[in-house]
Amino acid sequence: MLRNFIKTAAVATSLVAASAIAATAADYTLRATANSNENDEDYDGLIVFKNYVEAASNGAIEVELFIGTQLCSNGAECLQGVAEGQIDIVIQTSGGTSGIFPFVQVLDLPYLMSDDRVAEAALANGSPFVTKMQEMVAENSGGALRLMTIGNTGGWRNFANTQRRIQSPGDMEGLKIRTVVADLPQELVKALGAAPTPIPWPELFTSFQTGVVEGSKNGITDIMSMKFPDAGLKYVTLDGHAYMGALWFMNNEKFMSMPPELRNVIVDGFYQLQQATFASPKRKSIQAYEEFVAEGGDLYVPTPEEKAAFKEAAAPVYDWFKANVDGGEAAFDALTAAVAEAEAEIAATRAAETQ
Repeated sequence: MLRNFIKTAAVATSLVAASAIAATAADYTLRATANSNENDEDYDGLIVFKNYVEAASNGAIEVELFIGTQLCSNGAECLQGVAEGQIDIVIQTSGGTSGIFPFVQVLDLPYLMSDDRVAEAALANGSPFVTKMQEMVAENSGGALRLMTIGNTGGWRNFANTQRRIQSPGDMEGLKIRTVVADLPQELVKALGAAPTPIPWPELFTSFQTGVVEGSKNGITDIMSMKFPDAGLKYVTLDGHAYMGALWFMNNEKFMSMPPELRNVIVDGFYQLQQATFASPKRKSIQAYEEFVAEGGDLYVPTPEEKAAFKEAAAPVYDWFKANVDGGEAAFDALTAAVAEAEAEIAATRAAETQ
């Protein structure tokens, strides 16, 4: 699949390059899409990006937003559209991207990043991890796609279920946990003693109601926006096992067709977008947690010892990922290096600020 993708992309980029010659600095139009809605962090990021880029370019760049499935409906289709120049910018989750770039599933590995401060530093452009991901995306797409930045879409993944409070890996035993089709989340659920059950997102509400699944791995804003408590979801354990990274791609030829000063505007625009998506889930989660508890939900925060037990139980997934995912070892090493660097810098800053 990847070989065909690159071949198609190579043809497409030559066509985009030819059309870019005729463009002028005053009439660049960027078509950006997100398969979400206007209540989503992706939309918040795109609004900030559009406002910044159009203002900072003094009108030389126009950004058109297509929210939903107007231009594409899934990861492969959206990335193909960007490679072919039909779409200029798209956001995808690691799950939606993994069919073409399997190594991005490193973002789904559990318990590698401890909190927002570490995650935001590790995912900053210029970090060892983001730099490596950008290189691997460029290489694996034949230069058609450019990874512009990695933001957030939904906060942190936590275990939620309809049956009981989860305080230890043993409490996961036998629970039917909804996952996407990708291998990595299924391996994680199995490592913790539960039964992975791939279910399409639109079917999850009724699957909770009927008992087809008993739990999921979601952020609180998704849980409340989808009204999952009405389907019986009553227990959430804030183990924060994965930061919900959002990968923002752009057609590389479109980007490179612009003069340097406008490329700078685009890069800075993606920084603004990233910061907006980092902040949005923090604000939205406050009300979501309050509503969950008000509706009778059980919200549990594991102790440090309990969280360490979860991490130990999930450790075999790291070896599985490095051994079975194309590019997995390089991605894992880059992320762990970026996390170690971030933790050291944060610890030093915190020590200086508390003297």
